[in-house]
Amino acid sequence: MTRLQRAAGAVTAALFVSVAGACSTNSLGNVLGGVLGGGQQQELSGSVQGVDTRSQQIFLQQSNGQTIGIGYDSRTQVVYQNQTYSVNSLERGDQVTVRINDSNGGSNSNNYYTDYVRVDQSVSSTSGGTSGNVQTIQGTVRQVDTSNGWFTMSVSNRGTITVSLPYNARSSDVNRFRNLRSGDNVRIYGVYLNNSRVELRQFY
Repeated sequence: MTRLQRAAGAVTAALFVSVAGACSTNSLGNVLGGVLGGGQQQELSGSVQGVDTRSQQIFLQQSNGQTIGIGYDSRTQVVYQNQTYSVNSLERGDQVTVRINDSNGGSNSNNYYTDYVRVDQSVSSTSGGTSGNVQTIQGTVRQVDTSNGWFTMSVSNRGTITVSLPYNARSSDVNRFRNLRSGDNVRIYGVYLNNSRVELRQFY
């Protein structure tokens, strides 16, 4: 190999490394309007398409139609009308703004994580659901999911509803929730998020 051939090979390798490096930084970074780094935070708005509790991801559709997954964990707060809720309270169609961190705060492999979700407009508020008023609800427990913080109960005038614990639930309510069993008769104070979902305020 001549000196000229070796030099041409080195230039080609350098160009390949440069292009590969540029591509590796232009994935979700461009979606967010710039590459995050050094613990920077940035906000991203969109419509909730779903929540995967197994992989701990919130799927968010942006205005351009692209949907991305953002990691979360038990520290992630969902705030709506100055009240704090669990991630499980998010519904498909909710308009939200999430605070993105350039670090893996959750247990999933997604490098982009949110610790704060602000609900700008709840889909329940535009679909005729009742919300905001604390009501007394009585019924029979049907299913309990302690890992994700919700249970279902049969209510005489509404059928089966899903009750989720707020992010900042009191320790006494958390203990009561963990001791729930299918078939238990319970009374709660709760707020209807829609016709079949309730945010717990307090066990009776």
